[in-house]
Amino acid sequence: MARKELTVEPRQVTGKNVAKLRRAGVLPANVFGKGIESVALQFETEQLTQLLKTMTANEVLDLKIDGERAPRPVIISKVQRHPVNSSFLHADFYQISLREKMKADVPITVVGQDASEAMNTYNGILMMGIETVSVEALPLDLPTHFEVDISGLANLEDTLHVSSIVAPESVTILTDPEVVVLKIASPRLAVEGEEPEEVEAAAAAEAPTAEAEGEEPAAEAAAEGESSES
Repeated sequence: MARKELTVEPRQVTGKNVAKLRRAGVLPANVFGKGIESVALQFETEQLTQLLKTMTANEVLDLKIDGERAPRPVIISKVQRHPVNSSFLHADFYQISLREKMKADVPITVVGQDASEAMNTYNGILMMGIETVSVEALPLDLPTHFEVDISGLANLEDTLHVSSIVAPESVTILTDPEVVVLKIASPRLAVEGEEPEEVEAAAAAEAPTAEAEGEEPAAEAAAEGESSES
C-alpha cells in the first residue's frame, strides 16, 4: 500500500513573522532527525487538517520538499495548537530510516465490553492502568494500536496485564509484562473515588515517546526544533 504524501516548501520566514504566515493559512513546520540538520518548512494549513483525518498512530509519511528529488520518510513528531482556539500553530516531522528500528508508544483499544460478565452482571467499572504500550520495531512494522479483549473477564477485580497483549513477531514489547493494563473494579470503588493500587501505580509509570534507537525522545527534539524556529 502506497504511503501518504505531503508536499511542502522550504521556509524563509522565521521568528515573529511566522504569524503572518498563519494568518494567510500557511503553517510553519520543521523536519529534523538523527544526524540531520533541521530544515524550516511551510505548507497550507488545510493540508494538515485533511491529513490528520486519515493518519493513524506511528504511520510513516513521505514528505516531499520542493526542490528535493526524493521524498523523506517521516513521522509526525508534534503538532502545536493554540491553547484557546486549538488552531494549528506549528508542525514537527521526524525523519527516520526505514532500516533502523524505532521505539514508539502504541495506543491500547479495549474491546469486548458487551460480553464481559464482570461489567454486565456485576456492574463492574473499567479502570485503565495505562493507555499505551512501548514497543520497538522497524518503522513500517509499528502497529497502529493493540486490541485488548475483556470479554473473558467474569469477576470483579479481574485484571489484564501487558503480558496478555499479543504482538507480531516483528514487534518487541518493551513495557514490563507485569504492568496492569486494566482492571474491572467494583462499583463501590468508583463511587468512593478509590483507585486500585495496582492501576494507580501503572498509570503513574512513564512510557517513552517515539524515538530512533539510541536517540533522545522525538518529543524533546521537537521542542528544540520549535524553539529554533520561533
